[in-house]
Parts: sequence; structure tokens; C-alpha cells
Amino acid sequence: MSAWSAGAGSTTESVDYENDVAPIIAQHCSGCHQPNQSGPFPLLTFEDVATQAETIEAVIAEGYMPPWKPVDTGVKFVNERHINDHDREVISAWIAAGKPRGQRPQSSQVSAVGTAEQSDQTDWLLGQPDLVVSMKAPFKIPADGPDLYRSFVFEVGLTEDRWIKAMEVRPSARGAMHHALFFVDPTGKLRERHGSDGRTGFNGMSFLNAAWTGADGIAENFNRGLGGYVPGATPTRLPGDLARKLPAGSDIVMQTHFHPIGRSVTEQATLAIYFADKAPSHELIPLQLPPLFGIGAGIDVPAGEANFVVRHSYTLPIDVSAIEVGGHAHYICRSMRLDATLPGGRMRTLLRIEDWDLDWQDSYQFADAIDLPAGTRLDVCIKYDNSAANPSNPFMPPRQIAWGRESTDEMGSMILNLVAQDESERDVLIKDIRRNTKNALRKRILSQQQKLGIPLPTRMPNVRLLMFFDQNGDQRIQSSEVPKLFRSRLFDFFDNDQDATLDEAEIRQLRTFISELMSDEK
Repeated sequence: MSAWSAGAGSTTESVDYENDVAPIIAQHCSGCHQPNQSGPFPLLTFEDVATQAETIEAVIAEGYMPPWKPVDTGVKFVNERHINDHDREVISAWIAAGKPRGQRPQSSQVSAVGTAEQSDQTDWLLGQPDLVVSMKAPFKIPADGPDLYRSFVFEVGLTEDRWIKAMEVRPSARGAMHHALFFVDPTGKLRERHGSDGRTGFNGMSFLNAAWTGADGIAENFNRGLGGYVPGATPTRLPGDLARKLPAGSDIVMQTHFHPIGRSVTEQATLAIYFADKAPSHELIPLQLPPLFGIGAGIDVPAGEANFVVRHSYTLPIDVSAIEVGGHAHYICRSMRLDATLPGGRMRTLLRIEDWDLDWQDSYQFADAIDLPAGTRLDVCIKYDNSAANPSNPFMPPRQIAWGRESTDEMGSMILNLVAQDESERDVLIKDIRRNTKNALRKRILSQQQKLGIPLPTRMPNVRLLMFFDQNGDQRIQSSEVPKLFRSRLFDFFDNDQDATLDEAEIRQLRTFISELMSDEK
């Protein structure tokens, strides 16, 4: 053990790589800085670290690395990556001493990420997967043009139900992948749409229609979501016996948002899956505030506005335990915060990020589940800066930025993954979340009605709304007839055959959706 490690002093001569620096690099850096991960260079060996030592010292002194966005509010997370002052001093002292290597402790033959033999076995961050599946064929992303939304089917081929403990995706076009969401296709039939337009994958999100067609549909959607991927995210295993169901015969669908990066690249992602040994005693329930990435939250930021604020509150109807928290927004978001006020008045900040960065989104698993009793009020506050002083602003000079799916549009939500403390009350929470989601969708539709000049009755007549678009009177709705404001959401979800036309059956499905959406008074 070195003198520094033993606390005998802080002289530079007492610091070496094997005893002092290697453990810091292993804990904070090597997970991303290895082959096939997001780091631009490896940090696995003494030679790797010594070569990049001055760069490492500079970026940790600036707080740029390792990327860890949560402000310390007393809530502890799994795999916290921030480096404390002591560790910074150790690295600086080692460099000042001439980067001595030292002798590896005899009690541990483990280097930065394990022994050479171990690191050769797998370079997946969570170790050897139980199953690895890949996209059937590559998908070419053009050098420029609009953002692309494309879904890909991973054919899993299981003959019995399994439960997913963790997943790790390895994109081949990391710079172009804005984010990806994963869903279960329990029918296994979406593979038939794969490549139907001559390219790998398929357009649209009609495979999610069941999520918005009644209580059974929304409950099914909770079971079908498998989480997501954003740049900078670190995969983790769900705690305890928690896991997500993958029914026998199911495939996994990756719904992907690509942003062209100025050169043509090819995506052919690989997905590692880690299974649990048995079904969980409780199932995860995602709560998104505001719902649907802020679609109904009034995100419409004027050019030059430096402090645009979105707020959303939700009161829990049952006792829950919070497992994981995260957020999603785009370029001009500056901060986000989720507070929980318990029935007795005590407040806890579950997540606070003051320097939001689109490139370092993550999900943060609580080190210990946080119990939130019924009656707890959850308050979300998200702030945006659309001024010229924001270096992340995608437009100079600034222009108005509203809610939308393009990366240069904006979104905003915080996501809290929960379990019902009493599993028999799970459906109570799901139905209440569904009510909250419907209210957000209704608010969005009514606001767009106003922009289009459609009268606002107490209950929106769905036939009148839909056939308002039928300009040529053929009882069908062509994409060219629909204002851009509506187009992507109508056709992504309801144009099942992807022919840029809503036929009679698709219009009927859309009518049912809107009628059901607008039927509740609350």
C-alpha cells in the first residue's frame, strides 16, 4: 500500500499508478473508455492512462469528465461517477511525480477493468450477456437532411417466457443516434414489415396503437416498454428481483431517432440481454411528468427567451417505491428538477440537474428504493434558455422553438420508475397515470384546434375534426392534406400500411382513439 493510500502524507513520491490511480480510473473512467464503448480512447492499462494523463487531469479539473449531472441533494445513486477532491489530488500528484507505475498489490491481481484474462472474455459493460441479438441488415443514414425515425426488429426466438434484468445496446453509428426506445412485440409479426419499403426496418409507430385504446391497452403498454438508450447512458441491472417480461415468441422493437452528422454512416446495432432467473414479485410502472415528453405542456419558447419554465404536478394515489429516475429534453433545456412533497410536508429532491446536456442524458437508479406514500405530490420544473447566450442553442440568431420530434425542436419530461408497495393496487396507479396522460393529449389537441380555427365544443366531434382535412372529398386523408402541425403524429401512429393515406379502416381507428380520449371529463 502506498503512503498516500495509507494516509501517511501527500508527498508526490508516495503516489503510484497500481495502488492509487488505477482504482480511480476503474471506478470512474474505464467503463466508457474501452473498445466498442463511447470513450474516444481506451483507459484500460498503465500505458493508456499515462499517455492521456494530462488530458485526464484537465477534464476532471474542469468538471467535464466523468459525466455526472445530478446535483448532490442527499439522494444516492448506483454507479455514481463524480470524482471527489481527494481523487483529483491523487491524479495530479501522480503526474507531478513523473507517473510512477509501482507494484500491483499481491492481494489483488485486478487492474483497471479486471485481469487481462477477464477483459478478453467480454467487453460488455455488464459482463457476459445471456443472449446477443443484432439488426438483420445495416441501415444507411445520409450525411444530411431531416432527422430520421426508424424502427428495427430484433428477432429473439424464445420458446418460453423470460424476464429481462438489463439490456445494453451497442450502436455502430453512435454520433448519429439521438436516442432509441425498446418495446416488446408479443405477436412476433412486426418482422413481416421489416424491409417492406426496400430498406432495413420500417417507418412509423403504429405498433404502439394498443397503448392508447382503452384501459387494457394502456396496461399492455406498461408491460411492453423495455426502457431506452441515449448517448452517455450507463446500463445497470434492475435491483432485487425486479425484471421486465419478454413473453415466449416475442421480438424486440427498437424505435430509433437518427440525426444526420454531415457524413454518411451505417447503423447495425447489437443488443445484449441479461435475464433474471424468475418472474419478479412486483412489476415496474413508468411515470412520465409531463406525460409524453411534454406534448401538452405548452413548450413553445420565444426567440431570445432565457428563462422559459414548464411545470407539472402529480399526486400519487397509492403507496409506491421509487426505483429509478431520469429525464429527456433537447438542446435549449438548461435545468430540470423533480421534488417529492410527502403528506406530512417533508420535501425530498429526487433529481436535480442544473447544467443539462443533451449528449449526457442518463437514467439514475437509486442506491436504495425511496418509499413514497399515497398523497405524495410530485413536482417537475424544467427550464429552457432560447437566448444567444446559450452555447447549446441550435440556431444563431435564435428562433422560436416549440414541441416537436426533431432534435432542433424541444421536448421535456422527467421519468420516475415505480413499483406498487401492494402489488394488488398496481392497476389503480396505472389507471390514474392513464388519466393524467389523456389530459395531456386532450390539452394538445384542443390547443391545435384553436390554431387551426376549429370551434371548441365541450366534447370535440371527432368526425368533424378528421374530415376537416379531407380537402378533395374522397373520404380519405392524404398526407399532403394535413397541416405539418398534425402530420407526423397522425401518420406515424395510424398509417398502418405506410402509404401516406389514411383509408376508411385507419380513419375508423383514429376516430375511436379520439372519441375515447375526449370522453372523460377529467
